[in-house]
Amino acid sequence: MTTMNDEQATQAVKQLASAYQLMRAPILRKPGEYGLEHEDVFFPSMDGVPLEGWFIPCRGSDKLVIANHPMWFNRYGFPAHLDPWKQLGAAGGNDFEVNFMPDYKNLHDAGYNVLAYDMRSHGHSGAANGGIGSNGLFESRDVVGSLRYVRTREDTRGMTVGLFSRCCGGNATTVAMTRYPEYFKDIRCMVYPEPISVRPFVERIAEILGITDRVEEIGREVKLITSFDMDEMSPIEYARNVHVPTFVSSVHDDALTRPSDVQAIFDNIAAKDKKLFWIEGTTRRWDGYNYFPGNPEQMLEWFDKYMG
Repeated sequence: MTTMNDEQATQAVKQLASAYQLMRAPILRKPGEYGLEHEDVFFPSMDGVPLEGWFIPCRGSDKLVIANHPMWFNRYGFPAHLDPWKQLGAAGGNDFEVNFMPDYKNLHDAGYNVLAYDMRSHGHSGAANGGIGSNGLFESRDVVGSLRYVRTREDTRGMTVGLFSRCCGGNATTVAMTRYPEYFKDIRCMVYPEPISVRPFVERIAEILGITDRVEEIGREVKLITSFDMDEMSPIEYARNVHVPTFVSSVHDDALTRPSDVQAIFDNIAAKDKKLFWIEGTTRRWDGYNYFPGNPEQMLEWFDKYMG
């Protein structure tokens, strides 16, 4: 914990809240670098925002996984080894790159087609809603847009579909399942790494910075940017409408949230078949994003069980 004077604390409050006015990250890697054939695709979100992505075909397969990414990230991952993006997670020791390309390679080699795309105001996709991050509220429309796209594309419309929805992408999926359930009737399953609510995220960073007395002030600043209270940007209640088999994973001792938040999200998931896996031995959230790229066995087992 650090010690700040009032001026420094006020600056820290505004800097933390400003993260919800999104800063785009570059797409540093592409599937071709990992030997994966891919097609650059674009399609509209539910409300018309243009979304950019990659379709990675697996010849002869009728199984498709749609990948949704965390806030601040994009379909490639996140360049946290570079400034200024390093600053977004540095308080919790997250100053290293997150690379999702091995996820796509692992899925492809296991027999899955993959659609990975950038959510609104991320990567190459269109700006929307003033460029704010809503932890899944507006981004839920992008999840629906991806489902509409694969259901109208000639070579994917008949495929079995599963969701790989990380963090904000997973939160967005829970919101979409609540607001637009008709699009999820034939979804087989979901893998949901690193779910998170905004309040514990803010509280934990405030603890690290030594400004726990400023949490509500941070919340007010976040609302001035997003027009949402912190507690509105939580998937806990939306999880009650998740009825597909869901595998949740999370860093147990994550410096940027609390295990009680992850547990509350998991407990509210309505699906009878669900699993929670705690990643141990680290406090760095980004290790949770990099876990399946290096250890894909449980992820693939879940998809194989329900999509095989």
